[in-house]
Amino acid sequence: MSPTAPPTAVRLATSPKLLLPTISSPATRLSYLSMSALSRPRTSPLAATAAAGGSGAAPSLLDADPNHRDSVLLAARGAMANCLGETHLDLVIPGLRLAAKGKVRDVYESGQHLVLVTTDRQSAFDRVLASIPFKGQVLNKTSLWWFNRTGHITPNAVVSCPDKNVTIAKRCSVFPVEFVVRGFVTGSTGTSLWTVYNKGVRNYCGNVIPDGMAKNEKLAENILTPTTKAADHDVPITPDEIVKSGLMSKYDFDEARSKALSLFEYGQQVALENGVILVDTKYEFGKTADGTIVLIDEVHTPDSSRYWIANSYEERFESGLEPENVDKEFLRLWFKNNCNPYEDKVSHFSSQSTVNTA
Repeated sequence: MSPTAPPTAVRLATSPKLLLPTISSPATRLSYLSMSALSRPRTSPLAATAAAGGSGAAPSLLDADPNHRDSVLLAARGAMANCLGETHLDLVIPGLRLAAKGKVRDVYESGQHLVLVTTDRQSAFDRVLASIPFKGQVLNKTSLWWFNRTGHITPNAVVSCPDKNVTIAKRCSVFPVEFVVRGFVTGSTGTSLWTVYNKGVRNYCGNVIPDGMAKNEKLAENILTPTTKAADHDVPITPDEIVKSGLMSKYDFDEARSKALSLFEYGQQVALENGVILVDTKYEFGKTADGTIVLIDEVHTPDSSRYWIANSYEERFESGLEPENVDKEFLRLWFKNNCNPYEDKVSHFSSQSTVNTA
């Protein structure tokens, strides 16, 4: 996801924790967060199956009990029509104004704070493809987990989380640059490293890439490949171009670059300890009124990052097979193999459709 950078903005009538005082209950949330279907509360499939007898103590219930997997898939399919596709908080909460509508997040402003609602919309190729049940909750809680664990590297803009889909953040001036960090030559989008490398590019965003590399091969060291926005798509840009064009000062860019590379190195370490490889990701930064550069948006989610299963990577790479992944690359590959995802205007891309991720 690459949501439109929110404008700098907001004042809460009350403290951030009191802004949305009642939306934690499913029945009340429906009046604030408009869904495509309102017939049932959004109950987590894992919670539902646990209540039916899942112990939750095993390392992986899905692997340990095939019946549990079936129950999870059944619950997920039952929730397909209950996705959080659109929000209208500005219509029901005094003082809120819709500031930006990204591909995944809706951003509201109130005084000196932003209210970011992570929807269930699924994006790729710079467009919304579908909606997936519980996706917004997963993204929001994943980001909060990482925000809480990366404070030793950089401060962030998070203030509170009054709802599973909602984060309240400090308002700041957002840098119009995405800090994309990569550890491998891979990808399928127009700006991915493998796509440009396969076309013969050997100097990408100021990084010299050696000849003879294969898809999904590890780079000698992590690299930064920044992008900026042009219309509705991401455009690769070099550090020199960022400074010369006035998008960021050299001091601010150098500080953000250092933070991004440190965040990625730490993310790789934590990921590997848990059996996965953090392949690449993107970070966004902003500056608060006192000049502090802070981390914003999302961190190390399967929407903003690529993850591979660690214990099968080497064997599959040597065999010329795609790595086992736990991100949205399968979706990108499906669309790329079945249509032109950048140009075709087909029903697959309706934001009201749903995707079966089973």
